[in-house]
Amino acid sequence: MKKVCIVMGSDSDLKVMEGTVKKLRAFGVPFDVRVISAHRTPAAAENLAKNAEADGYGVIIAAAGKAAHLGGVLAAYTTLPVIGVPIKSSFMDGMDSLLSMVQMPSGIPVATVAVNGSDNAAILAVQMLALEDASLRDKLHQFKAEMQAKVEAKDAAVRAQFAE
Repeated sequence: MKKVCIVMGSDSDLKVMEGTVKKLRAFGVPFDVRVISAHRTPAAAENLAKNAEADGYGVIIAAAGKAAHLGGVLAAYTTLPVIGVPIKSSFMDGMDSLLSMVQMPSGIPVATVAVNGSDNAAILAVQMLALEDASLRDKLHQFKAEMQAKVEAKDAAVRAQFAE
């Protein structure tokens, strides 16, 4: 099974990215976690992206705040899918990060989830890897069925509470 590379621009992003780690573990997907700055260590970002496929990665998840160029820099150097997680900062509540990720130029896409949307980044990565892995597809079907069952149980409880 291919791995996921979780890259953060700063270790201060780790609290948000713990959701990604938990979800990937729940699906049994191997991963590595790195701190690489698009601005302070650009050569390391380039090296990681250029070698990601050879290093066994199938997807890169890039979390960054403020200018949030990490996902775009990584996407420029690889053909692997890059998922951006905009991190909420004290400035603009993460909208600056979100816009930095979704406004990529043509040819350098960064699939972007919600601000602090680390759980969805993991699920999207699993969906991408599941294109070539039947066991992951089965786990995704089970995950969706469990979500459905939880909502149906909540619906039944609310309906019972307000039944006349």
